[in-house]
Amino acid sequence: MSSAPPRLGGLIPFSSCDWPGQLAAVIFIAGCPWRCRYCHNPHLQSREEQGGIPPWPDLLAWLATRRGLLDGVVFSGGEALIEPRLPEMIAAVKELGFGVALHTGGAYPARLKACLPMLDWVGFDVKALFADYARVTTVAGSGAAARQSLSLLLDAGVAFECRTTIHAGLLSDADLLALSTELAALGVQDYALQHFRPHGCHDAALCSQPHSANYPLPATLQQVESRFRTFALRQA
Repeated sequence: MSSAPPRLGGLIPFSSCDWPGQLAAVIFIAGCPWRCRYCHNPHLQSREEQGGIPPWPDLLAWLATRRGLLDGVVFSGGEALIEPRLPEMIAAVKELGFGVALHTGGAYPARLKACLPMLDWVGFDVKALFADYARVTTVAGSGAAARQSLSLLLDAGVAFECRTTIHAGLLSDADLLALSTELAALGVQDYALQHFRPHGCHDAALCSQPHSANYPLPATLQQVESRFRTFALRQA
């Protein structure tokens, strides 16, 4: 286990939308190995700790004062699994009596495996068909890591949701149909599509292409929805 202080990227003291049905604090980890074209948190891509964030011991002490006010804590990013001390951090939060959720793209399967026994919920970002991940992440081999992580998540029995950010310049209706078929065949039951948000994104080509009211097509959404126990389309 690393002895270096965790590199933190931000804190939301109260959130009702990052863990369904739970009121949670969200702790952002600095750093991500991928460079997703639609990323709206590019300032969290490097492993440079952001200013104005209390050090981890102080943040943990603050959380202790939130018992009875919060249901849990969400670790997000960047890519939260990039932090080698994340399992230790999760264990410390659990000891305070909180539930713990994780937002991840699955870039580090071994670290996910270490965390899964302590997690109560996972929001798993699926970028594209696993064979086409580099189209979004710009990193070769990223799909293999994500596929392995999703397999670990499915086997763990932890509650989770898969979600995909959509933009017509990255994923066509045919891509969405193929991806939803692949995920359903793997055993994913809860799925969401979320429209691209230009805020914070540095990709000029994506930001210059306006959202179309006909994307995805209603027939596409109907087919995707039919493949899952729960389905949601989230606007920007």
